[in-house]
Amino acid sequence: MAATSVTALPSTALERADAAFRAIVPRGLAWSLRLVDDRTESITVRQGVVQPLAAKRSLGAMVTVAAGGGVGYGATGNLGAAGLASALEHARAWARTSAAYALVQDGLPLPAHQGEYENLGQRAWSEWTLADKLTLLHDLNRRMRRDARIVDWQALLGHRLAETLLVTSAGGRIRQRQRWITSGLLAVANAGGETQRRSWGFERGRQGGLEQLDTAALADRAGRTAEEALVLLGAPNCPSGSMDLLLMPSQMILQIHESIGHPLELDRLLGDERNYAGTSFVTPDMFGSYRYGSPLLNVTFDPTRPEQLASFGYDDEGTPARREYIIREGILLRPLGGATSQRRAGVSGVANARASDWNRPPIDRMANLNLEPGDKTLPELIGSIERGVWMDTNRSWSIDDSRNKFQFGCEAGRLIEHGELKGWVRNPNYRGISAVFWRNLAAVGDASTFEVLGEPSCGKGEPNQMIHVGHASPACVFTDVDVFGGA
Repeated sequence: MAATSVTALPSTALERADAAFRAIVPRGLAWSLRLVDDRTESITVRQGVVQPLAAKRSLGAMVTVAAGGGVGYGATGNLGAAGLASALEHARAWARTSAAYALVQDGLPLPAHQGEYENLGQRAWSEWTLADKLTLLHDLNRRMRRDARIVDWQALLGHRLAETLLVTSAGGRIRQRQRWITSGLLAVANAGGETQRRSWGFERGRQGGLEQLDTAALADRAGRTAEEALVLLGAPNCPSGSMDLLLMPSQMILQIHESIGHPLELDRLLGDERNYAGTSFVTPDMFGSYRYGSPLLNVTFDPTRPEQLASFGYDDEGTPARREYIIREGILLRPLGGATSQRRAGVSGVANARASDWNRPPIDRMANLNLEPGDKTLPELIGSIERGVWMDTNRSWSIDDSRNKFQFGCEAGRLIEHGELKGWVRNPNYRGISAVFWRNLAAVGDASTFEVLGEPSCGKGEPNQMIHVGHASPACVFTDVDVFGGA
């Protein structure tokens, strides 16, 4: 399985570690070895000043062992024989210790698949010099600094290059090589005691090369981002009351993330997150029959879109990636649970066991969780609303520990009256209950309103794992929403 491909990454460190591990692991043991070489770099210019450059390389191995019904993990940044042997012994010891508390009675899922996935894009990060990148960021800074009331402004570029190698005692061998490009703009305006911000691009990271970076769009948005922050300074506060709500994709992705993605993670349903991030209002008996939303709600788990943030050929347990409906015509079909959680719960799931780095085991995570387009253009969505508010770009969020009651704020809003988009309003917020909210989904935008976006830093797990997830969505209309203005 392969996405768009260019010159292969060097892999000697991972292959040497694989050979060293095979020389020491005893026969008859059930094990997996996950090797990671992950490099990141970010460049920021803030208020016309280059910030300290950030560069990181993470290279290491996670050994997983299953024995006597128990499972143990051992991680090491030393990929020589001594480091791998120590990690192996650590994993074996924990497997023996955990055997009395086994969650998976019939053993650890160990894939026998052999395959590769590569998506490095067409243009390497190194094709631009550091001077080229700084020239772009300085230009974006100048475009945002258009008024003395803009008191803070910044532009950033980021790059990530990762290679993983997963091998198992069952004969599995899976190599994946991927590249990501990110960018972002932020402008903060202040006048007197009022401060407003507008941002753009932070949710628009893409998998691939520099061809994914739309410099023309960045240049256009830099001025508009600052201008909208200034407009919001003089805008009235968002009105309060029960009304229709038109959410643009940049806010829809947060709504999907918090009130569909997290509550459907199977390990959360099994209690794994209870101490840390709470549980879920969803229970296992709901799958196949529960009405999660209106018949217009169609949500897919789709790690097969090559440009999206969390696309892959196989998850970190080695399960092949496949597009699946999670919710279809409003009915909840399956959870977001990888192979281990599926064995524990006895239900089918998806290929979404993911680890943030070599020193973390895979857990159930969203990958690309997308709301499928409908058939309404943006003018038709606006025209369907007698009284409501258009909202764009998340600013704040709060949701209870069962992922049910929520309150979200956006950076910008505009009134909609009698089917027409009117003036700007500041500090727009809305709140609701997940199931009620999604059942009030009244209209779904078509492909012309659909945007491929994502969340670059979703946290979960103990110890914590920060990971990127993809979300794509059209604009959507919801009825009878509790909308209110904030400070």
